Amino acid sequence: LLADPQWQAYVVFPSEFAAPERVVHEVHDTISAQGKRPLFIVLDGTWDEARKMFRKSPYLDDLPVLSLQPAQLSRYQLRRAQRADHLCTVEVAALCLALAGESHAAQVLDAYFDVFTNHYLAAKRLVPVDADDADHQRLQGLSGQCSATP
Repeated sequence: LLADPQWQAYVVFPSEFAAPERVVHEVHDTISAQGKRPLFIVLDGTWDEARKMFRKSPYLDDLPVLSLQPAQLSRYQLRRAQRADHLCTVEVAALCLALAGESHAAQVLDAYFDVFTNHYLAAKRLVPVDADDADHQRLQGLSGQCSATP
């Protein structure tokens, strides 16, 4: 896919770890100007692992680095991040979907993330899950909006 001309690949990673000339903050200009679809490469792992993958993967060296500018801090609660502005993988994926114009898919993924977090924390605390809470209702509302496409 990296060599396929219909795709524009981006390594999604914080700008502080990349050379400034590689960093971009938007994908819409590339999509419309060149007719290419975005291909997001998200390095999944701890921050230390992700930095190693970024540094030690020479096939990524020529790709632009998409540095996300989230409007909010990470909501990830399952482990402590080294920095509050570093996002977890699913938060990054939701932002990438939104940047690619897939806002409904981004909202659904974001809602699933909240529901998953609630279930995980409830299980950890040995308390029952409230399937009627605001997060579950948000996900149900968004899931009801899904339309079947052939």
